[in-house]
Amino acid sequence: MKKLAGILIVLSVTLGLFIAQTAEASLTSQSAPKTPPPPGVAIAQTLSTITGVAISPLLGVGAVGCYQYFKANSDEQKARLPWFANPLFWAPALLLVGLCALKDAAGVVVLPTALKKPIDVAETIEHKISGLVATGAFVPIMVNIIREANSTGGQPTASLSSLGFAAIDLHTFFYDIFMTPIAMAAFFVVFLASNAINILILISPFSTVDASLKTFRTAILASVAGSAWMNPWLGAAWALIILLIAYFIAGWSFRLTHFGLVFIWDFCTGRKLRFKPDATENKLFLACKTQKVPARTYGKLSRNDKGELVLNYRPWLVLPQRTLVLPAGNYETGRGLFYSEILRIEGGNARTVILLPPRYRGHEEEVAKIYGFAGTRDVGILAAWAWFKSLFNNKPVTA
Repeated sequence: MKKLAGILIVLSVTLGLFIAQTAEASLTSQSAPKTPPPPGVAIAQTLSTITGVAISPLLGVGAVGCYQYFKANSDEQKARLPWFANPLFWAPALLLVGLCALKDAAGVVVLPTALKKPIDVAETIEHKISGLVATGAFVPIMVNIIREANSTGGQPTASLSSLGFAAIDLHTFFYDIFMTPIAMAAFFVVFLASNAINILILISPFSTVDASLKTFRTAILASVAGSAWMNPWLGAAWALIILLIAYFIAGWSFRLTHFGLVFIWDFCTGRKLRFKPDATENKLFLACKTQKVPARTYGKLSRNDKGELVLNYRPWLVLPQRTLVLPAGNYETGRGLFYSEILRIEGGNARTVILLPPRYRGHEEEVAKIYGFAGTRDVGILAAWAWFKSLFNNKPVTA
C-alpha cells in the first residue's frame, strides 16, 4: 500500500510539472534570447494549458506556480511573479494534492467506502472552490504570461503593463480582449466536465468504481500534458477535442454538478434540522428524463389551477422559466435512508419521478399532505431492511 501511495503522489506531482512545462515551453533565460515563435503558438499553448489545469485546478495552478518560482533567476524576478508562484500557495497546494493521492491509494487498499466518502466530500468542495478561483484569478494572468513569453522570450511578470493596463500595443490589446474571455469560457466548460467526474466518484458506492473514474481523469490529464510537451500543435489539437466533448456534455455536467452541490450542502450543514417544506411549492430535482426535460433538472414543484403537478424550472438556473406538467397518476412520497423521493404508482410498480434533497429527510408526511399524495412508503435500503425484519416478526399464535 505504501508503494502504491508513493507512486500516486509522484504521478500527481509529475503531471503537474508536465502542465507547467507546457505553459512555460517558450520561456528561456534573459541572457539567451531567441526568435519569438509565430503568434499562433501562444494560442496553442494557452489552449492546452487551460485544458490541463481545468481537469485538475489545484494541481495545475500549484505546479505552474512552482515551475515559475524556480525558473526565476533573481530575487527581483521572484518579487514580480504572480500570486500562484508564491511558495505560500503552491507548496501547500501540491502537498494537499499528494495527500489526496495518498487517500485514494488507501481507499483502494484498506479504507472502507463509508470512511472514505467524507474525505471525498472535502475533496469535491476543494475541487469546486479551486476551479472557480482559477477561472477568474488564474486564467487571465496565464493568458498574458504565455503571450508575453512568446513575444519577448523573457521571464513573465504580473506587472500592470504585462496585464495590459499600461503601454498597450494594438496586438496586445486585441489578444487580451478576445483570448482572455475565450480562455475563461473554455476553462469553465472543461472544469464542469471534470467536476462531474468528482460528483460521480462521490455518489458511487464502490471503491473500484471510484478508482476507475480517477484513473480515467488522470489519464486524460496526462494525455493533454504529454501531447503538448511533445508538440504545441498536437497538444492544442487534442485539447480542442476534449473541449468539444466537454461542450457537448456541458448541460449534463452542469446539472450533475448542481445536484451534487445541493446534496453536499444539505448533508454538511444539517439543513433538514432547520427546514420546513413550503405549503405551495418546493425545490427539488427531476429524477428521470420526462417529455424531453433532462434528468436532474432543478425546479419548484407545485399544483396548477387544474390540480396538475407542475415543475417550474429555468435552464442553467438563469434562463427564462419553463413549465413541465407531470403525468397524472397516483403519487406517494418515498422515505429513503439518506434522501427521499416522490414515486408514481403504476399497478404494482413504483417509479421514481422526483428526487428530494436531503433537507426533506423526515418531512415525507408533510410533503405528502402538501401535494395530496396517497401516502408514504420506505424505499431503497429502508425498504430492504423493513422486508428483512418482517422475516423474523412472525409470532406464534396461541389457541
